Amino acid sequence: MKLNFLKSVFLMTFLASLLSACATQKLADIPTVPQVDLPKFMGDWYVIAAIPTLIEKQSYNAIENYQLNPDGTIATTFTFNKGGLEGEFKTYQPRGFVVENSGNALWGMQFIWPIKAEYRIAYLNADYTQTIIARNARDYVWIMARTSTISDADYNALTAIIASYGYDLSLLRKVPHNAALNHNYEN
Repeated sequence: MKLNFLKSVFLMTFLASLLSACATQKLADIPTVPQVDLPKFMGDWYVIAAIPTLIEKQSYNAIENYQLNPDGTIATTFTFNKGGLEGEFKTYQPRGFVVENSGNALWGMQFIWPIKAEYRIAYLNADYTQTIIARNARDYVWIMARTSTISDADYNALTAIIASYGYDLSLLRKVPHNAALNHNYEN
């Protein structure tokens, strides 16, 4: 009986230490930029690289376009070619909801009602030509730019930022682009 008691105490201590370790391993929230000028952020953003969602795993020529609606929501059009530079053209139209008091840098992106996925504008350069969209879960991340290519130096700097957030860079996929096939949705 004493042996069973000791085994139980050992098991409870072991489980408690595992739970404690898990709790201390929780990563801090990824910070957002202090303020986003929404009208300036609108327009086309080329996906340069991503830790992709299921629908993006075979994306080429990926572009995210944002348009500010009169009600303050963000009309989003995500387009890409599936499987190759000339693959099947796909379009998704989620809606972005800007979280109040977030400096316009935290959105809920809704593909299916009522679920809103976290969308954190974690990096945005001063001239609004490069951005990083992140999630606290560190499951997905996007490097986007106003052009379909960026310099190696810029790419390396942006991936270093992503690594500093705790992402596994081995999951990052560069998105191939053929500028002649990209579609422009700016009005």
